[in-house]
Amino acid sequence: MTELLVIVPTYNRPQSVERTLEAFGKTCQKNTSVLFVVDQTDPKLGEYVGKVRDFGGDLLITETRGMINALNRGADFAVERGHHNLAFFGDDHLPRTVGWDRRYLEVLNRPGFQMVYGDDLLQGEVMPTQVALTSELIQELGWLAPPQFKHLCVDLVWLEIGKALDRITYLPDVVIEHMHPANGKAEFDEDYARVNASEIVSQDAQEFYRWKEQDLPQVVLQMRKWL
Repeated sequence: MTELLVIVPTYNRPQSVERTLEAFGKTCQKNTSVLFVVDQTDPKLGEYVGKVRDFGGDLLITETRGMINALNRGADFAVERGHHNLAFFGDDHLPRTVGWDRRYLEVLNRPGFQMVYGDDLLQGEVMPTQVALTSELIQELGWLAPPQFKHLCVDLVWLEIGKALDRITYLPDVVIEHMHPANGKAEFDEDYARVNASEIVSQDAQEFYRWKEQDLPQVVLQMRKWL
């Protein structure tokens, strides 16, 4: 059993497999593994299979397109197999700090439910665009990200849960770089355009504010037994 399992939902970017695993190989100090989650309709599914075979990691193929579904399917898969320490990275997050996983595990191995994130060089402490956490959230609520979201704002969900429970730690000296168009580190291609379409931005923003007002209190109540 690995000490930390990193779930990476990905679509139409098989090149992310090699660069992710290369970055992990340069920076990991613990028994950390990567689970790439890909939709069965991905036009480059065969390339993903070949990349994972050639470079390592594990591959989970799902039946429904979308990051939220992929993330939740990956989390369910991990918990069913006994993984306790999980992380979410996008396929455009790359760890840069040597020993980042050791630092994350130092937090995750504290008693009770824990969450931790580092500096993505874009949002910093403001938003955990990548996060690691212990599995109690999935065990209690049945999701890692609320399934009603389309793509955005789930990092704000994690932040609100962590703050409300006083169980989220920010490590400013741990860099997990977000290679994103917003900071000029990636091209704004059709896939970024699709998940940042105005209707998705509007829907997920409205849902976040509704969730924070109506659902967060119940989430906090349910999670308190794991503290």
